[in-house]
Amino acid sequence: MKLILWVAVYSYAIALSFAKGTLYDGFKMYEVFMMDRPAGRGLDYSTLENNNSYYEVFSRNGVAAHILVHPDAQPDFLNLLDANTMNYKIVHNDVGLWLQSDFEMNQKLRNLYPYQGKLGTERYYSHAEINQFIEDLAKQNPTRVEVKTVGKSFEGRWLKTIRITNGDGRANKNVILVDGGFHAREWISPAAVVYGINELVNNYEAHAQLLQDYDWVILPVVNADGYEYTQISPDTRMWRKTRQPSSADCIGIDPNRNFDFHWNESGASSDPCNDEYAGPKPFSEPETIVVRDLIHSLAARGKMYLTVHSFGSYILYPWGYIDLLPDTWKDLDEVGRAGRDAIKAATGTVYKVGSSTQLLYPAAGASDDYAFNAGFPISFTMELPAGGDIHFDPPPADIDRLVKETWVGIVAMAQKVVKMYPFSGNNSIF
Repeated sequence: MKLILWVAVYSYAIALSFAKGTLYDGFKMYEVFMMDRPAGRGLDYSTLENNNSYYEVFSRNGVAAHILVHPDAQPDFLNLLDANTMNYKIVHNDVGLWLQSDFEMNQKLRNLYPYQGKLGTERYYSHAEINQFIEDLAKQNPTRVEVKTVGKSFEGRWLKTIRITNGDGRANKNVILVDGGFHAREWISPAAVVYGINELVNNYEAHAQLLQDYDWVILPVVNADGYEYTQISPDTRMWRKTRQPSSADCIGIDPNRNFDFHWNESGASSDPCNDEYAGPKPFSEPETIVVRDLIHSLAARGKMYLTVHSFGSYILYPWGYIDLLPDTWKDLDEVGRAGRDAIKAATGTVYKVGSSTQLLYPAAGASDDYAFNAGFPISFTMELPAGGDIHFDPPPADIDRLVKETWVGIVAMAQKVVKMYPFSGNNSIF
């Protein structure tokens, strides 16, 4: 019945979309293949990124890049590809059409599945609904669940963490810190994090080992303002940054370039209009201050920091600011491979494990590097698989599969961490 309802809603959304236009009407998404090109040939992605009125580079991993192109720029872009002997395919002929149908479908699903004390996998939920959900869990499980308000977003939304324990009262256990929703358009990230919260609380018996000597502290949505902004209309769906003005003409910074560890170095931008703008200074955003303070408050007990993003099917560890590995990279790799292997065994999805600079690109000023440097011995960015026509937008019908698959990997990594870092009883609670 759920599948039938989803198909009916999706068909209705597509029908409505033909009657309405969006900011992205006529935009095309290209997949440009970077392998097997002649020596010395290739695109200058930084030039495209700096011309962000006409181009947006969504991903590049050494194999392919996904590039959104304005209708007026498409002839020049095709000429550029030909001049550099680049192979490509068109992923979507009209991104605006897809965004409109996607928006209408999600609006209808909200009406079909209103929040009633639980968060399922039928649809994507708002920041307010996620906050209400963790508050409800705390009321239902007062000995095992604690919700704490840890700050406010720029626009005044409350940022809340949930601490999940086994209820034995010990306050100095090891800690696994998880967050989601750094980048606004990556809706599958909070969905996966919320699924994990639900499993730890409501499926306690299956995960008791992970809570015996460990507390889990989870911030479901870091960039609450941006996340909410992407749900306003099809025109805002692809927003990535925060919502604090960055200049007279532009809004937002990339929160995952705003941390004070090799801030504004490789992989970050000083252009306030760029999607990877590092901000006017480190921790210019209230949202990144919240994550910073969480990291430092838990570092003495923290054993794993995990930040969930999309897309790409990667488990990434430091360093992200430079093409070098930390001395303990073998420990990081062992834990990451545990997650990779568990996911492949369960679903067949293939993740790659390694450092950001080696598998993707530099990302200086990111939270995973910061947490690792602050004392978390295991620190990862988990990039969930691509979904939907533009890869950041898995349709609601895919949520259940993706979040369950992600949780398989997280559990396997956590089990490995629990074995590698057993509780010693010497942790400070401050």
